[in-house]
Amino acid sequence: QVQLVESGGGLVQAGGSLRLSCAASGSIRVINVMGWYRQAPGKQRELVATIISGGSTVYADSVRGRFTISRDNAKNTVYLQMNSLKPEDTSLYYCNADISSWNRRSSYWGQGTQVTVSS
Repeated sequence: QVQLVESGGGLVQAGGSLRLSCAASGSIRVINVMGWYRQAPGKQRELVATIISGGSTVYADSVRGRFTISRDNAKNTVYLQMNSLKPEDTSLYYCNADISSWNRRSSYWGQGTQVTVSS
């Protein structure tokens, strides 16, 4: 069994910063990809950023240059540093991890952490 636990969401004014963290625990052999997605009310869940074990990253156009994803492989943790936040970044942010355990490879989701940016 694998668990993802997120932290770091909150309320911030436009132009401010927040840092999200997501720690994976449980039956983990290799974490192949870790990433962040977000879903606003009435909208589909969308990719924010992903990072593979070697460090290569992918960003949504809407956050490129403002957000930075990173990971600590020793701690099985992924971070999302969010700078220059805008009201349109308000959303529920979900951590996702593609994990290989000893007998399977699966995608896991965290419970979500709310980010609210006031104008």
